[in-house]
Amino acid sequence: MALLPDAALMPLRREGLDPVPELGRRREEAPISKLDLPFGMNAWLVTGYEEAKAVLGKVTEFSNDFTNLVGAAGVTEDQDPGGLGFADPPVHTRLRKLLTPEFTMRRLSRLTPRIDEIVAEQLDAMAAADGPVDLWEAFALPIPSLTICELLGVSYADRADFQRLSTARFDLFSGAGASLGAISESLAYLREIVKKQRAEPGDGLLGMLIKDHGDEISDEELAGLADGVLTGGLETTASMLALGALVVLRDPAAFEAVRGDEESVHKFVEELLRYLTVVQMAFPRFAKQDMEIAGAHIGEGDIVLVSLSVADRDRSLGSGDLDRFDPAREPTSHLAFGYGIHRCIGAELARMELRAAYPALVRRFPDLRLAVAPQDLEFRKVSIVYGLDSLPVLVR
Repeated sequence: MALLPDAALMPLRREGLDPVPELGRRREEAPISKLDLPFGMNAWLVTGYEEAKAVLGKVTEFSNDFTNLVGAAGVTEDQDPGGLGFADPPVHTRLRKLLTPEFTMRRLSRLTPRIDEIVAEQLDAMAAADGPVDLWEAFALPIPSLTICELLGVSYADRADFQRLSTARFDLFSGAGASLGAISESLAYLREIVKKQRAEPGDGLLGMLIKDHGDEISDEELAGLADGVLTGGLETTASMLALGALVVLRDPAAFEAVRGDEESVHKFVEELLRYLTVVQMAFPRFAKQDMEIAGAHIGEGDIVLVSLSVADRDRSLGSGDLDRFDPAREPTSHLAFGYGIHRCIGAELARMELRAAYPALVRRFPDLRLAVAPQDLEFRKVSIVYGLDSLPVLVR
């Protein structure tokens, strides 16, 4: 990251919960603008909502394939994490078709009782603690981690190591090499889990894929898909739970909304997803041909980066002040889960976790409050997935 100019890092920075002002200024001046990147890359930054949808919705005009990154900043082919995010059709189409049945509401509904149990277990542990509790470690991280273990079918013996696999790969301040190294470590770990599932398929996602499509999918592809579920659902949902709790703690209207009926909780969660948009930037798109979008002349081979965080505050997305959190706002067509064929396949699972966790938290701890001054909270400095390093709270 030390090689990147400040202009390139700017879309990955925030001021508290808000995108840096420069992103908003760019959106108002030109929804697609040039971005200064090294290594001879010709890059564009998309900040407008409609323009973001236009880019993310173009399948034939843009490529997500990992090979587009090979050779840049020392990236090599063997660092390809696999999965859906860095794949183009027809590979992407085949893999997503295999995964989709496991992410229908009918299939996911089996997890509802277990999610409620996980939330309750974490709240019990918080209630038993003396003094301040780190909401990140005690609540935000274990809920999605244990839920993903249930989804994938990871055995209890493997769960102790499971929670440490995600955070480092998203903290880009240590450099691209460290992030890619973390990906390699998690893939090696997941390959071992896949081998166990191949020998004795369980009832989780990995076991079901092996039972139904064992001859159609390799261990490497299974590990890549599991890694995609891990990275797409662990750090992102954990960050949402922590940052969302901070919103609740600083906004009495939000605190009351999440204690309300099902409709109030639904509105709260959807507005929170839009407002926070913790995945700050979409997977990079590489232009496969010359084109023009919103007056920008994008050339073949150019890289296009979409700022989801600032696009979700574009005035075209809804009425009122989109830079303000409004728990009563009618749900919008936000981009917190992306858009197009690469939209997060686990979006409904994330919603299930958020809808279960927030009401349970505030009902269990009506006197919940910060244990430190707001200005002492430490946010991620440069990260694709925005979040807190810790969130100390008092529960009584």
